[in-house]
Amino acid sequence: MNENTDTAIFNGAKLTITRGDITRQTTDAIVNAANSSLMGGGGVDGAIHRAGGPAILAACKEIVAAQGRLPAGKAVITTGGNLQAKHVIHTVGPVYRSAAESRPLLAAAYRSCLRLATELGLESIAFPAISCGIYGYPLGDGAETAIRACVETDHTLTRVRFVLFDVAAYEAWLHAAARLLGP
Repeated sequence: MNENTDTAIFNGAKLTITRGDITRQTTDAIVNAANSSLMGGGGVDGAIHRAGGPAILAACKEIVAAQGRLPAGKAVITTGGNLQAKHVIHTVGPVYRSAAESRPLLAAAYRSCLRLATELGLESIAFPAISCGIYGYPLGDGAETAIRACVETDHTLTRVRFVLFDVAAYEAWLHAAARLLGP
């Protein structure tokens, strides 16, 4: 992958890196960088809950009532509500402390989403920059961890998209993809 291209093929899946609004993606599932309560919040979490409407929050409440708070690295799925995506996969990334402590949890969050999507027979997924906002995860390491997790995890998805809201995140993902996937 080079910096003039935002698409690569790996393990039969098309990996795309784009700048944009994840709530406007037409995929089988978009990923919500949720907090452990699943009740919405700021950043991408709040945007998904606002755009998706009350059906997402109602489904999240049912999940929390049944199993409790969602720990970092795990994922659950709900309806997409009013979104163009059919589903929202909610995952909790780590609050950044150190690479040694946080990287395994961040990788687990991406892997959990991919495995859940595969279990449900989904074909496409769109990820935000999990933990790279208020949770303080450094963009470069976050991008590399995300791309590695997607490339190294067995799944049956045909399209994996990273949708980055700002220029800095977009560029971090492009650079990480170029390093990891080559020209």
